Amino acid sequence: MSVLDRIVDSTRDAVARRRREVPLAELERRLEGRDDRPFSEALTRPGVSVIAEHKRRSPSAGEIRAGATVTDIVQAYERGGAAAVSVLTEGPNFGGSLDDLREARAASVLPILRKDFIVDPYQIYESAVAGADAILLIVAALSGPELAALHREALALDLDVVVEVHDEPELACALEVVEADVIGINNRDLTDFSVDVERTYELLADVPAGKTVVSESGFHTREQLDDLERVGVDAVLIGETLMRAPDPEAACRELTRLAGAEPEAL
Repeated sequence: MSVLDRIVDSTRDAVARRRREVPLAELERRLEGRDDRPFSEALTRPGVSVIAEHKRRSPSAGEIRAGATVTDIVQAYERGGAAAVSVLTEGPNFGGSLDDLREARAASVLPILRKDFIVDPYQIYESAVAGADAILLIVAALSGPELAALHREALALDLDVVVEVHDEPELACALEVVEADVIGINNRDLTDFSVDVERTYELLADVPAGKTVVSESGFHTREQLDDLERVGVDAVLIGETLMRAPDPEAACRELTRLAGAEPEAL
């Protein structure tokens, strides 16, 4: 059983437990008055948009930044010019929670992506109630019908969706969902957590014009982002590089080139 398979199995068990504790009808009631922020629009501004991620730990890297608060990190990202924030909410393997998402929502005006292993419609309602503006759907974790159904459910709740792929069959599956406007190309193989940034370049040519493309994992420098911009990638999701930086705001500024834009703005 791969790492991904184990995570998906444990996620299904956890969702069943949470559903018993808080029925879906209660989540639906809590949706009243929800105010969403435009996540997809934030990815299509000129240049490569940076989705800066809050990530506590990972199976491959262990603990990433002990003692840091979500508020401090997310506000640093906002000051550093991030277009959006990703909050990793999976608990057993990544140390995250929906409380992290709620704190991020309260701390920043940026649109927020809930990054998790979403396999059940219940999680979509959770996401909206907790303050997410978008969710991640991982093709490798879902059947084709599951992917399509979850995507429809998210759109019905006014949540944007990043459909994540890692190889050509997964991309073909994603493109069968006609409404899938945002394609995430994950350079990390979720079966063993190895990273190859060439994956984005290999798959990009097969993504139809008009789709928003997000490249995920393995990027550390502005030069790499410049390369992505040249080939037409719209956004990049960066987590560990920013979380490990001595000054996350400065690191984010370097990637977004916000520091270089300041004198001109003055």
